[in-house]
Amino acid sequence: MHNYLDFEKPVADLEGQILELKKIESSENAVDVTEEIERLEKRSRDALADLYRKLTPWQKTQVARHADRPHCLDYLQRLITDFVPLAGDRFFAEDYAVIAGFGRFDGRSVAVIGQEKGNDTQTRLKHNFGMARPEGYRKAVRIMELAERFDIPVLTLVDTAGAYPGIGAEERGQAEAIARSTEACLNLKVPLVSVIIGEGGSGGAIAIATANKVLMLEHAIYSVISPEAGASILWRDSTRARDVAQAMKITAQDLKEFGVIDEILPEPLGGAHRAPDEAIDTAAAHIRTAFAELSTLDGESLRRHRREKFLAIGRNL
Repeated sequence: MHNYLDFEKPVADLEGQILELKKIESSENAVDVTEEIERLEKRSRDALADLYRKLTPWQKTQVARHADRPHCLDYLQRLITDFVPLAGDRFFAEDYAVIAGFGRFDGRSVAVIGQEKGNDTQTRLKHNFGMARPEGYRKAVRIMELAERFDIPVLTLVDTAGAYPGIGAEERGQAEAIARSTEACLNLKVPLVSVIIGEGGSGGAIAIATANKVLMLEHAIYSVISPEAGASILWRDSTRARDVAQAMKITAQDLKEFGVIDEILPEPLGGAHRAPDEAIDTAAAHIRTAFAELSTLDGESLRRHRREKFLAIGRNL
C-alpha cells in the first residue's frame, strides 16, 4: 500500500478494493474475480491520471514533500558509481544535510552536491531534514573549488525547505555562507547542472542551484519562502499556506514560463514516489543531455552563460 495524500482518497479507496479482491482470489476457496480487478485497476489509473492532471500548487507542495519521494541518496545510489563523499568545511564541522563528493556519471568524473532530508525519524534527525547550516554551504564551496581545479563538471540535487534558521547557524554566518556559495556557483568555469528533485526552498536552494541548466521535476516546487512561512508573515496565520502557494507561482509550469528554470522533467503517473527508479532514470537522461550541451563551451563562456541567464530572469515579463 502507498502512503496516500489527502486528495488521493478516491484512488486509495479503489486500490483498497483491489487488494481485498486479490486476497479473495488467492484464498483457498478462490473465486475468479480477474475481470473485476482489471476493471477497478483501470478506474484507479484513470482516477489517478485525472487527479494529477489538475493538481493545485498546494497539492504539488504535498507531492514534493511526500515521505516516499526519492531523495538525494537515492539518486546517488542509482546514478553515480565510485562515489567518494567528502566531509567537513575545513572551518567548523561536518554538515550531514549536504552530501558532497566525487564519482562517475556515465563513466565520466563528476562532482555531486545534494541536500538530503532522510527517509525515517533517525535519518531525518541526522540530516536535519535537509536544512543546511553554514558549514554545509562552505563544504559545497570547497567541492566546487576542487571541481574547477581539476576541470570536473558539477551536478547539484536540490531538496530543502530552506537553510536552517537556528541561532547557532546565524551566529556562524548563515547568510554570508549562502552568499559565498551562490557566488561560487556564478564564478565556476566548469559545467554546472542543477536538478530540483523535491522542494527548492529560498536561499537554501539557490545557494547550490545557480546553474547553467536548472532542471525541475514535474511535481517539485521552487520558491522564495515556504508557503507556511509566507502565510505567517503576510497574515500571521500559517494555515493560509494554501493561499500563499497559489499566489507565489511555485510550480515547475509557472517557473518555466517565467524563465526561472530551463526544463521540466516528467514524473511517473502519481508522482516520483510511485516509481522512484523510473523518475531517477528520466532525470538521468535529461542530465546527460544538459552536460552534453554544455561540453562545447569553454570556461569563460560557461561563466558568462550562467551570469547572463540569471540576469535575464523576469526581463520580458
